[in-house]
Amino acid sequence: MLTEGFITSILAQPKTANTAIAKDIGIYFHELHPIPVVKSSLKKSSTRVNGLAANSTHIFAAQADKAVVHVYSREKGNQEALISFPERIHSLTLLGEGILVLGTAEGRAILWEVCTGRQVSTPTAHLQPISCLVGTQSHMITGSEDSNIHVWSVPRLLSMTATENSEPLRTLSNHRAAITNLTMGHSASGTDICVSASKDNTVVVWDYHSGDLLRTFLLPSTPLCLALDPCDRAVYIGFEDGSVQLVEFSARDSNQNQLYDKSLQSTPVQVTLPPWTSQAEAGPALCLGLSYDGTCLLSGHMSGKIIQWDTPRRVFTSELADLNAPVTNLLMSSPFPARKLTKPLTVVKPKLGESSYIFTGRLLGSIGTPSRAIDANGFPADLLEKAIASFSTTSLTSSSGDEQLQKENEELWKIVNEQRAFQKKTWSKYTTLKSGGLES
Repeated sequence: MLTEGFITSILAQPKTANTAIAKDIGIYFHELHPIPVVKSSLKKSSTRVNGLAANSTHIFAAQADKAVVHVYSREKGNQEALISFPERIHSLTLLGEGILVLGTAEGRAILWEVCTGRQVSTPTAHLQPISCLVGTQSHMITGSEDSNIHVWSVPRLLSMTATENSEPLRTLSNHRAAITNLTMGHSASGTDICVSASKDNTVVVWDYHSGDLLRTFLLPSTPLCLALDPCDRAVYIGFEDGSVQLVEFSARDSNQNQLYDKSLQSTPVQVTLPPWTSQAEAGPALCLGLSYDGTCLLSGHMSGKIIQWDTPRRVFTSELADLNAPVTNLLMSSPFPARKLTKPLTVVKPKLGESSYIFTGRLLGSIGTPSRAIDANGFPADLLEKAIASFSTTSLTSSSGDEQLQKENEELWKIVNEQRAFQKKTWSKYTTLKSGGLES
């Protein structure tokens, strides 16, 4: 049966006594479909908003107001490592499966390759702490409390060449207050978008490849979190007053993507539709998550409640859980995980300075007969004999095909030579007549 789940984390200890919840639990694993239920949990963690990241093997939790990241093994269900950094961590995200990016209180980003231990830091490009991070394996976007957004080239940051420029590719600077959240589109093309939310009560859609501002939405309340529609048609916004709002990028009767209509890009759009509200007092919406098919929206709130919304009907559905502490992060788990060729067994702690570059991980799936060559000194004799035999067999089986090709080539060369002879004869006649002589 197809299942879909999500991961949540909370801040600090529970505020009130609740015998149904263990006091030292900080991370929860939930199942959404077919039946909402808490499946398991991890202890000894307290994370702020944007302080949780997960891949297929590990959970990374930046501890609130500390320069420490807790690493948990998903397979073993316990804490695997405690990693200390030189600066307090305000946010983190994963680029792919193996690169963890940490936003620090000093305004720099630290890139940590979890399978090699290599650590790279950006310059202090932000004047205040990095409040949110998002990225792919090609681009990284950092948002800060200084109201600026920087776009970085990941290959350039991870380049082994020391002379590479590590400055941001561009800066997106239309907001006038702290950036609260960032989200990226799902496209792999050069027209992918980025959406930013700010305490200036605006949400802005960017083309981060060019730095162009595509649309500005003026909101009635302060946006704290975002979730992008799976087809990049709209964005869901969680507000400080606990409500949720859907903002569509194009009109429903339009057959074009209005984000790229230059006549509309300079005109801010006032959002006037009423927000979605729940029946209970849940407090500010701190995090959002959208199901794989986009029909179910989840929101985590300051009160500890996790609320489910029906996106087609745009209404409150139910209260899934009450964790008795602020739900600061909500990560959806895809029911169709991407196939991976490698996976880390354990994380390699960050290494400062130059050191040997060793990748530590496990190869997934079968790589066939050549896997025996990995354990042997050199190539085993039987593998070499089999390889030589395969070459001779190939030549025999393809001999008839080669003869046919050779025959066709000979016929083509015959035609080419005839054309050359005709051209030579024609040119000789032409030169003779031009010189006024007679053709012999």
